[in-house]
Amino acid sequence: MIRSLWILAALAIGACAVPQADGPASAPQLDVQSRAVSSAALFGAPRPYATERSNAQIAEDIIAFGFRLESGREVPQFSRFEGPLTVRLSGSVPPLGAQETDRLLARMRSEAGIDIRRTDSPSASVVIEFLPRVQIRRTVPDAACFVLPNVSSFAEFRANPRGAHLDWTQVVTREKALVVAPADSTIQEMRDCIHEELLQALGPLNDLYRIGETVMNDDNFQTALTGFDMLVLRAWYHPSLRPGMSAEAVAARLPAILNQLNPAGRARGNLPLDPTPTPAAWTLAIEGALGSIQRPRSFRFAQDALRIATSEGWRDERLAFSLFLAARFAPDGEGEAALDALVNAAAIYSRRPGGQVPRAHVELHLAAQALGAGQYPLVLRLTDNAMPPARRTENGALLSSLMLLRAQALERLGRSTEAETLRVQAVPFAIYGFGSREAALNRRDEIAGLIRD
Repeated sequence: MIRSLWILAALAIGACAVPQADGPASAPQLDVQSRAVSSAALFGAPRPYATERSNAQIAEDIIAFGFRLESGREVPQFSRFEGPLTVRLSGSVPPLGAQETDRLLARMRSEAGIDIRRTDSPSASVVIEFLPRVQIRRTVPDAACFVLPNVSSFAEFRANPRGAHLDWTQVVTREKALVVAPADSTIQEMRDCIHEELLQALGPLNDLYRIGETVMNDDNFQTALTGFDMLVLRAWYHPSLRPGMSAEAVAARLPAILNQLNPAGRARGNLPLDPTPTPAAWTLAIEGALGSIQRPRSFRFAQDALRIATSEGWRDERLAFSLFLAARFAPDGEGEAALDALVNAAAIYSRRPGGQVPRAHVELHLAAQALGAGQYPLVLRLTDNAMPPARRTENGALLSSLMLLRAQALERLGRSTEAETLRVQAVPFAIYGFGSREAALNRRDEIAGLIRD
C-alpha cells in the first residue's frame, strides 16, 4: 500500500518566485559561498537541452511571450535594447554574484549572439541590485526578484513607484532596466533570479504555463536559461527586427529568422500543442495552491485547477502541473489517487518538448513514494532516469535530493559503501540548492526519515 502524501510535503522543493511553506528551515549562509560550490565548479560547461519545437511553433510562442504581460495587458509594440549592452552589479552583492552573472553573460554571448559585458559604469544598460529578501518581499510580497524599466536603482523606483515610466507597455527602445535580486538567498535562488530577470529585462516579458522548455513559466521547473530561451533571445535581437514594430510585422519576419537560426526546426513536424488561452480562474487556482500556508487550502486550490484543466480538454503542461500539485498537496489517505496523478503527470511530460526536466521533478516524488513503500529497485530506476536532467539543467536542490533518495535505497539493498559515497557527493549540490550545511544535513535526515520500519 502506498503511504500517505506526507512524503510529498517533506520533499517539496520550493519555487523561487513564490514563497513556500515547506522549504528549508535554516537561513542561507553566505560564508559557504565559494568557487567550490559555484555553478561552474559543480556542473562544468553549460549543456542546455536544445529546443524540440518546430520553428512554426516557436514563432507563435515568441509572439505570445513578446506582446503580452503576465497581467494580461497587451504590449502594442516590439521593444528591445539597441547596440552593445552592459550590466552592472550593485547593492549587497553576494560572494558568487559576480561569478554567476559573468557565466550567464558568457552564455548570452555564445548561445544568443548578444554583445553584452559586465561593467562598473553608472550608465550600464541593466543594473542588478542585490537587496535583502525581506526588503524585496515588503515591496512585492509574492516575488523573490523582479525587473523594471527606465530606472537604475531600487531607491529611484521607490521614489516614484507608480510612475508612468515604469509601464512596460509604453517602452519602445529600452534604455535602461533594473533587476532586483536577493542578496541573502541560496546560490541557486540567486542564480535563478539572475537568469530569468535578465532574460526578461532584455527580451519577452510574459510567462506561459503551456510551454515547459523555458524559464518563462511560473511552474519554475526550469531554473537556468534553456536552449529554447537562448534561441528566443537570438531571434529577439536579430537585425531584421526593430523597436516599434507591431506584432503582425514581427510575426511576418519570424519564419525566415528562425529558419536561419534553427535549421533543424524547419523540418521538425508540429508536436501536439494546445495554444488555448489560459483562463484567469486556472491561474488564480494555481497561485492559491502554491501561495497558501495551509495544506488543506492548497489542496482545494489544486483540485480547482485540475477541474478546470480537465474541462478545458488540455493535454499539455497545464494539465500535468495541475496533476502534480493535486498530488503534492493531497491529504493523508489519498495516497493511491496522488500516485495516479503523479504517474499521469509524468506520462504527459514525457510527450512534451523539454519534458525531461519537469518529469524529473515528478520522478523525485515517485521515488520518495517508492522508498516509503520499500520498493528500492524502483527508487534506483527512477533516480537513474531523473538525475541526468537535474544535473544537465544545473538544479542542485533537485539533484541532491535525488542522490540522497538513491543513497537510502542503496543502503537498504546492502550497498552501504556506494550509499555513503553518494551522500558525500550530494553535499555540495545540497549546499548550492538549499543554502547551508545545516539545510543539506536536514535534507539528508528528511529523506532517511521516509522509511519507517
